[in-house]
Amino acid sequence: MITSVKNEKVKNWKKLHKRKERTNTGTFLIEGFHLVEEAWKSDWRIKEIIAVEGLDLPEWCRNLPLEIVSEQVFLQVSQTMAPQGIAAIVEMKPTVKHTGNYLLLLDSIQDPGNLGTIIRTADAAGMDGIMLGKATVDLYNDKVIRATQGSIFHIPIMQANLMDEVAKLKKENYTIWATALKDAKKYNEVKIDEKVALILGNEGAGVNPDLVALADKIVTIPIYGKAESLNVSIAAAIFMYYLKG
Repeated sequence: MITSVKNEKVKNWKKLHKRKERTNTGTFLIEGFHLVEEAWKSDWRIKEIIAVEGLDLPEWCRNLPLEIVSEQVFLQVSQTMAPQGIAAIVEMKPTVKHTGNYLLLLDSIQDPGNLGTIIRTADAAGMDGIMLGKATVDLYNDKVIRATQGSIFHIPIMQANLMDEVAKLKKENYTIWATALKDAKKYNEVKIDEKVALILGNEGAGVNPDLVALADKIVTIPIYGKAESLNVSIAAAIFMYYLKG
């Protein structure tokens, strides 16, 4: 059992709180019974499970590399307000080419809670894949992962240059939808083609105008009350469920 916070392994686990170290090692940290089980049930590779001494662990945990630690050590590794005493180091997946007819492209989404919620909703709505633009918050940020509630393990997600990807998608006969206010049609008045790639943009600035210029259709959600706008994750849900409706 590891009892010292100065242990080399503990130091390495803590380094995964930083994006640079996650990128360098190709691994990331997850916490809590639900997320660890979702990773195990998926085809993502769990490199190591970290558990507090005396924790009642599921039987399947015993078949994976397991490190028992003191509560003090776990608190050093944990990034949650109420730790459950279990965490795991998971290997990132290499970027895979998109497949399927309904794709979501996210341009410069900054808030980790928004990104995680969008991923969770895309999974629920049955979207086929997600592309994250370069300026979007890190997929493996702990707040993003928690907000996905495990959906990060269920839906293909790639990080890419969206300008390049939109050009490729157009050649593959995807209809490109971009969300904007100017020259836009109400989303529910737009015909849904067989293959659609939907672009959603930054919480404040919206979709990059260069991406909007590449779109086949510009869509919006009408506001009937006095609110200036919708949260991007709520807007994403409305658009995605309409597409899959």
